[in-house]
Amino acid sequence: MKDQYRDPFAVEQEEWKKRQWKNRWKQLLTFSSPIFILVLWEFLSRTGLVDARFFPPPTEIVGTFIAMSASGELFHHIGISLFRIFSGFLLGVIPAVIIGLFMGLYSPIRHFLSPLIMALMPIPTLALLPIILIIFGVGEVSKIVTIAGSVFFPVVINTVAGVVNIDRIYLDVANNYGANSKHFFFKIALPGALPVMIEGIQMGQAIALLTIVAAEMMGANSGIGYLIWTSYNAFLLKEMFVGLVLISFFGYLFSLILRGLQTKLLPWR
Repeated sequence: MKDQYRDPFAVEQEEWKKRQWKNRWKQLLTFSSPIFILVLWEFLSRTGLVDARFFPPPTEIVGTFIAMSASGELFHHIGISLFRIFSGFLLGVIPAVIIGLFMGLYSPIRHFLSPLIMALMPIPTLALLPIILIIFGVGEVSKIVTIAGSVFFPVVINTVAGVVNIDRIYLDVANNYGANSKHFFFKIALPGALPVMIEGIQMGQAIALLTIVAAEMMGANSGIGYLIWTSYNAFLLKEMFVGLVLISFFGYLFSLILRGLQTKLLPWR
């Protein structure tokens, strides 16, 4: 009987505190796992339980990062890689979204292009790198095209799936109100496919990072991938780990940016 007369405001405050505590606990868990790995790595390397020549302590890797940043060498590689990633990402995503929307809306286009996409998608973009180098040369264009090709397929497939799975009632309502092709494209297909499309873009950005490292290991003289490969060949493992950590950092950063964008564009999710 006592619980029936509890102050609703007090109950709401209690529930809010519980949610806050759960959120803080989740944030603590999120930060604790990488810190635990770094501390364990430092301990194992310092105590000789793992070979410090192959796995240098994280504190020494941080010192190498600071030294490379001070010399300007690191920012040179980062700037070039980010230019290639963004250029290739946009070159792959924009056509993929447009083609995916058309394929989802118009079945003749979907039936015409689907066999080509399904046939080319299983081929790793890096396997096509020799052909790309023959066509575009060994300059920047070939690396950008390589990234664009790897990003294109997950985005176009997710976009088509997003449009095809739009509830039919929205299309019927649009037809009843005399919507034209422009309205179908921008008012129905694009917003309706957006949740699945962003998942494809998330996948694409991860693939772009994987591809840039591999592309810069072959036929490049700059970039994070080039830094990793040349450091490995020269047995400069601290510099190599700096490059690996940078790729991991940018992957996490881009993922957070896309999640933030998803929250803004799809607040109901």
